[in-house]
Parts: sequence; structure tokens; C-alpha cells
Amino acid sequence: MYLRRDVRPEDPDHVERIVASTGFFNPEEIQVARSLVEEHLRNGPGCGYHFLFAQRGDRPAGYACYGPILGTDRRFDLYWIAVDPAHQKMGLGRLLLEATEEAVRALGGRKIYVETSSRALYEPTRRFYLKAGYGIEAVLQDFYAPEDHKIILSKTL
Repeated sequence: MYLRRDVRPEDPDHVERIVASTGFFNPEEIQVARSLVEEHLRNGPGCGYHFLFAQRGDRPAGYACYGPILGTDRRFDLYWIAVDPAHQKMGLGRLLLEATEEAVRALGGRKIYVETSSRALYEPTRRFYLKAGYGIEAVLQDFYAPEDHKIILSKTL
């Protein structure tokens, strides 16, 4: 297993497969994840979306997508971390998160933000970020749907 930063033409298919396999995301969200990779392929890193892929053989087992928040002073969003269920519980998510934080630091980033849902399905996700040193910044009530709040977490790097 190794991490790579380059985005390859086959990566939209891999990202779609990984995100869909988690069972966390609806079809629209899966297409958003795919479209960010396609945007990067069309326009390069200047599009604002950066990627890390945890590569196992010829297929990624997980990936992260992050980028600078325009109009801010060295703040970044972590848009996605997703790991194929066959590779979960092996520390791969933590590896991707730590590598993303390192990459953000290398780009001059000082703070990173993550958004997640308040639904029970996302409780392990929230624990993952809290354990990694992220704190809850805000809760936007009924953001995604009634009783499904957006939880914004952050970490100073």
C-alpha cells in the first residue's frame, strides 16, 4: 500500500466505486465525489481540489479530497475521506487523514474544516475526527433534512 497524489483518468470510476461501496452516500453525493475528480482531470490542481489515493495494487483502497477555502487566510476544507469497506478497520482512514493534514501544512494551510451529518450512521465518523483532535465548531440545525444537522469540525494545524 502506498499513497499517491497524481490523478489518473481511471480515478473517477475508482472514486465512484469507493464512495458507493461505503453505503453512506446517496446517488447525488456519489456523483459529486466523482465530478470533483473529473474537474481535477480537466483543469489540474488549479481547480482547487487536491487528492490523495491509498493505492493497493492497481486499485485505490481509499482516497481523500481537500482544497483551500477561497477568501480565507490559509483555511482548507477536507471534502471527502472514503475507504472501501474491504479495507476498513486497518488504519487506512487515519493514514489518509494524517497525510492530508501534512499536505495541507505543506500548502501553507493553518486550519482544516470537515463537515458531517448528525445522523446515527455518522456517529463513527464523528468519533474518528474527535479522536484525531478535531473539535466541533458549529451545528447547523436541520441542514440536510429535518432532524439531520450539519456538524462542522475543525483542527488547527
